[in-house]
Amino acid sequence: MAEMMRAVFKTRAGRGLEMRETPIPAPGPDGVLIRVKATSICGTDLHIYNWDPWAAGRIKPPVIVGHELCGEVVERGSRVTTVAVGDFVSAESHIVCGVCDLCRTGDGHICRNTQIIGVDRDGCWAEYIALPAQNAWVNPPDYPVDFAVLEENLGNAVHTAFAVDLRSMKVLVTGCGPVGLMTILVAKAIGARAVYATDISAYRLDLAKKVGADLVCNPQTDDVPALIRDATRGDGVDVLLEMSGAPAAIRQGFELLKFGGKAALLGLPSAPVEFDLANHIIFKGATVYGVVGRELWQTWFQMRGLLRSNAINLAPIVTHHYRLDEYEKAVSTMAGGESGKVVMKP
Repeated sequence: MAEMMRAVFKTRAGRGLEMRETPIPAPGPDGVLIRVKATSICGTDLHIYNWDPWAAGRIKPPVIVGHELCGEVVERGSRVTTVAVGDFVSAESHIVCGVCDLCRTGDGHICRNTQIIGVDRDGCWAEYIALPAQNAWVNPPDYPVDFAVLEENLGNAVHTAFAVDLRSMKVLVTGCGPVGLMTILVAKAIGARAVYATDISAYRLDLAKKVGADLVCNPQTDDVPALIRDATRGDGVDVLLEMSGAPAAIRQGFELLKFGGKAALLGLPSAPVEFDLANHIIFKGATVYGVVGRELWQTWFQMRGLLRSNAINLAPIVTHHYRLDEYEKAVSTMAGGESGKVVMKP
């Protein structure tokens, strides 16, 4: 009989998740089995928990959820040479084919055959996960667990911030969830002139100030356009980094983007968004970049450089810890907006 583990599943259509026992997966000849040390919650996990239209159109229950992790390699397949048993690893959550036209032309992050762990195949809100060895990113053995578990999500922030040349630019970050906070850190580290941040959570705006935002605004209480136009002497911002997926934030961000400005969009709306394309993009001559995951593997090496040079400090980002069996509390904390990154440990 196969050894068993605990894991958090999306078991059916509808709101919620369920913890079950399930067999520990086998890594296969090209894979590794990882004992999960920590996993964290992303906005995508909240979409799946709430079963919004995006999740309903993508997720096929039952599936183990979660895609951000770090852990120890405890078994490797017969053909694996790049990762050793005992290595402390983080994981790239996008499993790509390596042979389609996009993979072969340097765009593997938008591979036509991408499978995302915790979305298209079993994920990491579990005691163990099996992954292709090429998706395991080896960390120093003494690297802090709370930093290692953030690397996948930090990669989203790095990809977004590096999508546009931010040097000497006035930058608006809309959405100060954990990836938005990390984007502020990265933008400041790579030379943005000023970073302005918006969110509807006073808690997260306070975190945004702690990680270096020059001005924070709450659309529920502040006249955001007036404050940012005053800060930019009426010009608007050079760059919009949209991290929230909230329709109102998207529209306001583009209203504040100056003519000829550039935008990188990571936030995932829960439904189609009504948007003034003519006035906000076409007549402005704006350049828009859609951010999907991390560029493979350029973003990971950029991230390594930022972390190992101590150009960014992730310590303020992790604010809450739970056990894996406390996932309901963890999800509620993350959804409530009174948190930074929420980490769970099996």
